[in-house]
Formats: sequence, structure tokens, C-alpha cells
Amino acid sequence: NPTLIYAQLYAFDDEDNTPALDVVLQAETGFMFMTGEVGGKPVKMPVALIDLLAAHQLKEGILIALMQRNSTGKGAYVSASLYESALASLANQATNWLMAGHIPQRMGSAHPNIMPYGDVYQTQEGKELVLACATLKHWQSLCKVLGIQLDSEFDANQVRVEHRAYLWQLIQEKISGWSCEALTSELKEAQVPFGIIKNMQEVFENPTAQAMILTEYDETGKVSQRVKTVAFEIS
Repeated sequence: NPTLIYAQLYAFDDEDNTPALDVVLQAETGFMFMTGEVGGKPVKMPVALIDLLAAHQLKEGILIALMQRNSTGKGAYVSASLYESALASLANQATNWLMAGHIPQRMGSAHPNIMPYGDVYQTQEGKELVLACATLKHWQSLCKVLGIQLDSEFDANQVRVEHRAYLWQLIQEKISGWSCEALTSELKEAQVPFGIIKNMQEVFENPTAQAMILTEYDETGKVSQRVKTVAFEIS
């Protein structure tokens, strides 16, 4: 059948049949080495992310093969591996090594190239949130909200990265005087990217998250719920 499209997912490659589950790939591709707190032990991500990444790679290959068949009438063999899918997702962490010889280290949720980005702060009542000041405008808007006054040299992200510990302490001191509700209202108004760190119950209190819940009932009426794995719409 020359029009057939078929796909295969490997762990490492088509010549290596070493069994590999998600955590194995997280270890082998550097994710576990990078993940965790400063000075802590390697930590795996709390979801099987490599499995999900590989599934998306395979899906994209199949979709391209379908588009190709519409034009040529020919089928295709599509293959992907967990290993290469993980490597393809190393992004800036791989670039830091390839371009600068820097081996990414464990640094919690902080970003190796941007400050403040991913750094965790506590509000007056102990609520935790992260900031993501990816642009100069974000940084300047944050300083205005918090009342931070620094020399203009700190407008350079590289300088902020070099003085990460000092800036974290300064920002934390300012944020500790705010309630979470008041601070997030001001940050939103100033268009400063932030995120409140939420547990799973808090996540699914959001109406959009609730709309992603699939609910089924078995023959006894027992409820079964899970979250959708498709997050796009076509119209």
C-alpha cells in the first residue's frame, strides 16, 4: 500500500532496544542534572514530560506526512525517539553549553540568562509568586510598582544576572510588605508578568481550567474525571 502512513516511536534509536521510561530519559538528557534547588540532589519533573514531548514530535511528523500525501499521493514512514525529542527541547540550556561551555547547574526555578525570571518571592501573608521580567520595560515597570531605585546600569539584564543574590533580597524585602491581592493588582495594571504559585485545587478553581475537565459515569453512576489532552480549537 504505497499510500500508507505509519509511525514508530523509539526510546533511543532504531538500533538500541534499551528499555527507557520517562525518568530514564530525563536523566540521560540532562534534565535531572539541571532540576532542583541549589546544592540539592537531582530531581525529575513531576510529569512524564519527555513522553509528552515525543508524542508531539511524532504527531507533527504524521501531520506533515498527511500534507505531503495530499500533494504527492505517497505514504511515508515517520519515526521519532524519546531521546532526540528530549534533546530538541533543551533550548537555551543546550545553547549555554554549546556556545559558552557553561554546564547548567541546579538553581531552583531561576532563569540562568534573565533576572528576575522564575525567582520565587513571598508576600506579606506568605503567598508565593514568581516574576518573569523578560524585557527592560517589564523590569522598569516592576521597579516603579515596588518603589525600587537603582543606578541605570541595572537596566542591563547582564548586570542584573551578575547581581542576582543582591537583587533577589532587595525585591523580596519590597514584596514582603505587600498583600498578594494588592501586589498582583498593581503588577497586572503595570503589565509586569507574574504568576501565583498554585496547588492543583487552586488551579482547577479557574473557570478555564474547569472547562478542560472531562467527566464520565460508569454503569453504577460512579464519576470519572480527567483533564483534556487536546488544548486547541479549530473554527
